[in-house]
Amino acid sequence: MALSGMSLTGLKAFSQLEELIVDNNLLGNDLRLPGLPQLHTLTLNKNRISFQPHLQEVTPALEYLSLLGNEACPNQLVSLDKDEDDYQRYRYFVLHKLKNLKFLDSRRVTAREQLEAEARGSFMKVVKPKFEGEVTSTPYTPLPRGTRDAKNHKGVFAKCRYVYYGKHSEGNRFIRNDQL
Repeated sequence: MALSGMSLTGLKAFSQLEELIVDNNLLGNDLRLPGLPQLHTLTLNKNRISFQPHLQEVTPALEYLSLLGNEACPNQLVSLDKDEDDYQRYRYFVLHKLKNLKFLDSRRVTAREQLEAEARGSFMKVVKPKFEGEVTSTPYTPLPRGTRDAKNHKGVFAKCRYVYYGKHSEGNRFIRNDQL
């Protein structure tokens, strides 16, 4: 059943459903699928899903899952700050939760991935702090108390007498080519 760009109301009536395509529906984390015991293929591409922990309970026969284009699936096409390692950690975590998967996103699940997911998958979920409103500052600061007040700021501008020649420098040893 393809419900791309449509509503999911009334999905409970299709308990014998085997394939469900729900791409481009702007679905978020509030998505709750009904029990679909025979569902083996589910695509939730291009939605707003960050994670769906209930999938393992409501879709026990799930073998093919695609979450491309969602927050849950980190890749460089969606976010430039993600890399291949982020995507691999995501795969391990999903494979740990959904042990019957044979195909995840655009790649077949390998035996090595299954073993790695079984051993370390529970530790692979990336958790980022969520800030609402203003960011609270930590109580620690290396600056003295008097310099923390923005209204009582005292700055110094002077010419430095020390000249750096780079004689004992490590050079650009820690800069990679992609950072130049």
